[in-house]
Amino acid sequence: MRVNLTFIKLVVLFLFIIGCTSVKTVQFKTPVDTTSKKIYKQTKQTYAIDAIGVYASNNFDAARLNGFEMVNDSTVKAIIRPENTPINNSAYYSFKIWSKDPKSIYIQFDYPKEFKHRYLPKLKEKHINWHAIDSSDVYKNGESVYVKLNVSKDTTWVSAQEVVTSKDTELWYKSLIKNKSYVHLKSIGKTTLGRNLPVLDIYKGIKSNKPIVVLLTRQHPPEVTGFFAYQEFLKTLLKENKLTSQFFNTYRVITFPIVNPDGVDLGHWRHNAGGVDTNRDWSEYHQPEIKQLVKFVTNQSKKGKAKIVLGIDFHSTYEDVFYTNKIRKTTALPNFIEDWFTALEANIPNYKVNEKAANSTKPVSKGWFLYGQNAVGITYEIGDATPRDKIKLVGKVTAEEMMKILIQSN
Repeated sequence: MRVNLTFIKLVVLFLFIIGCTSVKTVQFKTPVDTTSKKIYKQTKQTYAIDAIGVYASNNFDAARLNGFEMVNDSTVKAIIRPENTPINNSAYYSFKIWSKDPKSIYIQFDYPKEFKHRYLPKLKEKHINWHAIDSSDVYKNGESVYVKLNVSKDTTWVSAQEVVTSKDTELWYKSLIKNKSYVHLKSIGKTTLGRNLPVLDIYKGIKSNKPIVVLLTRQHPPEVTGFFAYQEFLKTLLKENKLTSQFFNTYRVITFPIVNPDGVDLGHWRHNAGGVDTNRDWSEYHQPEIKQLVKFVTNQSKKGKAKIVLGIDFHSTYEDVFYTNKIRKTTALPNFIEDWFTALEANIPNYKVNEKAANSTKPVSKGWFLYGQNAVGITYEIGDATPRDKIKLVGKVTAEEMMKILIQSN
């Protein structure tokens, strides 16, 4: 009898654990295989072209340089390859370059045939922070793109976008939340390569029964303009004023400042260490980043007896655009999108919302919020070349108007 009771207790405990740790999958019209795939790692090294005294390095986090060769006495070739294929055309690069003597050189960007140059180079030089190269120094000859650059003994960083590593991100959010007791920094787990997956759980007073807003960014490593908007958005939420006090008296925000730190630090074009686009894994959760994120959010919703009402995923693309779902009437906030966009146009000078609405067919985050949580899901995209001051303005106003609308709707 004792054996039977022990067995029954073990079964009950097992079922309890399974019930607490399992997450509900969400089915999509167009499934995507997100099981891990092989990636091709770049060899970290310093490349030397002694014949002309020019050197380059990818020996830092978020670098991407797969080879560096001499073409002639005034031209070098930067060989750039993705982590694996198939992959979209986000041909990311980042390397340091210097020379024995001051000179002007041309850098030819070499990609696989099916890919084209996407990003206008950003430069970081001694005593000069990140800035876009003068477009007059970028040339195209047939399918090849060349950049004219003055080099010297001082290192120049050449990058598709500003370099923001996982460590940079950690320093930023820890500084932002310093002395803010209502922001609870936690970890949801580790990536494939053991990097931390941070979450900021933000609420004032009791968290139970407060509707939840979820924010996330950096699913795709090079998409830093979306991250810049996210930074301003979160900074605005954490200001001490009447609006934020009213908002956090009613709502709770769960936010993920870097979803794919492996991909970021490895200098990937798009994927994580498993060779997968994490923004196609919101169905079966084969990748640790999305599995642990979904588990945390859904468990917090259940424990707090609170609905997830809104999910915003910050990205970058060729232009500023909001990707939305057409299904709205049955969601927790049926009028939010229309009201939000109207408010943005009213409060940002000369601003016109660029919306592209379509119900998600592939397993992306905005579809998961809709189909899995009956919440409003939005992919918030910032253009690759959007001016940084405009990003800050839009990030600030989108946060303010979101709070105002949610306060009124509760």
